Amino acid sequence: MDMQLLGKVAVITGASRGIGLAIARELSAQGMRLALAARSADLLDQLALSLPTDCYVHAVDLRDPQAPAGLIAAAQQHFGQLDVLVNNAGATKRGDFLTLPDEDWLDGFSLKFFGAMRCCRAAWPMLVASHGAIVNIVGMGGRTASAEFSIGGSVNAALLNLTKSLADRGVKDGVRVNAINPGSITTERLQTRIRSFAAEHKLNETEAAQQMAKSQGITRFGTPQEIARSVAFLASPLNGYIQGAILDIDGGQTRTL
Repeated sequence: MDMQLLGKVAVITGASRGIGLAIARELSAQGMRLALAARSADLLDQLALSLPTDCYVHAVDLRDPQAPAGLIAAAQQHFGQLDVLVNNAGATKRGDFLTLPDEDWLDGFSLKFFGAMRCCRAAWPMLVASHGAIVNIVGMGGRTASAEFSIGGSVNAALLNLTKSLADRGVKDGVRVNAINPGSITTERLQTRIRSFAAEHKLNETEAAQQMAKSQGITRFGTPQEIARSVAFLASPLNGYIQGAILDIDGGQTRTL
């Protein structure tokens, strides 16, 4: 299906691996030109060379308060326009609430929440001009709390609220703002947990993944490509009436309203 994204420009943060890499491949396959951001210049360069459309690589640490505005300005200078912003960067530390220091909380918010917020703020005027879209990659922990995910859940909940706030502003300004909540997706982080579980319980990795998924009340884990296709769906002007939506892609794990 033609998503009407040919020739449009997207900024993707956290693009060097996992979900971000899959999003880059999907949007490039749809004909979009991309500004790829992450901390690893080498991985971004490899990705850019593998994609069929024009890519601009911007290695940056978005925890730096000045970095998001610099990223957006560089993308504007390179392409002259911006149609889609995908905020995907950010991982938060798991652990016991009583032992997690302030530094871990500050790090979690500085990248995933403040990095996304600052990118949105810097990109907003260009997105108004293009009647563009923002897609925030958040996470189911923002809706369903977990004792071992207190930082991530809090960060995700804040980013979901920001999504709704900007969607409200976007009604007036002509910018669509939506979010995706991935569940357990087979990225490198999850594969590491699967290998650890397999070793601990003397299983092969396929059996370990099946048991872990079953313990979460789902039949399997998701793939980065499944998230990427949904990003293209929300980015497409064909879906211009979707505003402020929070799309759970978790195999049915989130059972609350």
